[in-house]
Amino acid sequence: MNKLLIANRGEIACRIIRAARALGLATVAVHSDADAGAMHTALADEAVRIGPSKPAESYLKIDALLAAARATGADAVHPGYGFLAENEGFARAVVEAGLTWVGPTPESIEAMGDKARARALAEAAGVPVLPGSRRFPEGDLEGIEAAGDTVGFPLLVKASGGGGGIGMRVVDAPADLRKVAEATQGMAARSFGDGTVFLERYVRNARHVEVQVFGFGDGRAVHLFERECSIQRRFQKIVEESPSPGISAATRARMTAAAVALAEAVRYRGAGTIEFVVDDDSQGFFFLEMNTRIQVEHPVTEAVTGLDLVGLQLRLAAGEALALRQEDIRQSGHAIECRLYAENPARMFLPQPGTLARLVLPEGMAGIRVDTGVRQGDAVTPFYDPMIAKIIAHGADRDAAIARMLAALARVEVEGLVANAPFLARTIGHPAFRAGRTTTSFVDTHKAELIG
Repeated sequence: MNKLLIANRGEIACRIIRAARALGLATVAVHSDADAGAMHTALADEAVRIGPSKPAESYLKIDALLAAARATGADAVHPGYGFLAENEGFARAVVEAGLTWVGPTPESIEAMGDKARARALAEAAGVPVLPGSRRFPEGDLEGIEAAGDTVGFPLLVKASGGGGGIGMRVVDAPADLRKVAEATQGMAARSFGDGTVFLERYVRNARHVEVQVFGFGDGRAVHLFERECSIQRRFQKIVEESPSPGISAATRARMTAAAVALAEAVRYRGAGTIEFVVDDDSQGFFFLEMNTRIQVEHPVTEAVTGLDLVGLQLRLAAGEALALRQEDIRQSGHAIECRLYAENPARMFLPQPGTLARLVLPEGMAGIRVDTGVRQGDAVTPFYDPMIAKIIAHGADRDAAIARMLAALARVEVEGLVANAPFLARTIGHPAFRAGRTTTSFVDTHKAELIG
């Protein structure tokens, strides 16, 4: 493996380029018309245009990405997260083209990408799962009321083909189930090309806790501890931390063991995340899904373990026999990540595209890491995720990490568009957050105080 094509954009493309450079790999960036001259294209050794601004005409075009690899002589592809990162067809096309795919096998992506099938695999591996239903293909809702009664309310209608937060809808009452299921099927068909949905019990007083795993593809895997990701809006994460402030040592041990068991059962290769919902009252935990890619919040794990997850991905893909043993992985201190977005919390967190007329990020502060893919003068366009940067604070304990994060957020300056920095500062400084009362209802419960 000598030259890496990064099939992505923004901050994750920049992050991968830095890891590749540290390993002596040449890098190729790809870009749409909207990203011509973007930060990731400037950092890479080469940059190739792959199409117009819309993702469907550029970052989601497998043929264009493979053509860019051929044109530049790239012999490996890293998908980052989002776009085609969990598309087994893309992974398979890369492998069939004779290139190295930096990620799990296409078979693992396919197996874990179907949420209903992933539930079955988790259950077979002895991982606790929430009550759920059969799959309902688009246009087929026969028996859904009976399925809802069996699963129990409140419940989630979930798109089987993926989608994270945008693929889920909460239903509190039986009378609403059919209408919500029809709407979710239509959304899933338009967004993912698969209108299949299923039902799953919804835990209202819950924490969202995920375990970072790393598999070697031979039936062995390790965990790199957990991250709590309960601070969300629209089921999408905005603050993550490790360790979780809300689970016991016994729960942590059982959850990490379950995650490793599932990763080993599917002979997982590379970095992946197994997500759980934790009942905050009983400490019971249940499998949600597996993300077969690097996560947005991976720097939290890197901060507390001292490991370079992207570097490990690249080294494993290159054929290196990694000497990574569970007993050698230690957790040190506490880390918190905040996602700085161009969005308006007062307007239902709607994206706020525009030009970054002024951008000051807290780089160079002790215990602070900043990952970004934009610079002052760049545009946040309506075509892609409106993330400006990720700010990661690491301290000796949670209080120290909170203090560092608040100091870092106070340094942020964004002009030219609306950003969520004040909202993040109010969240981190809120008494309930400081006390570790960080369930998934946190934002809704404290919205008036957080939006200001």
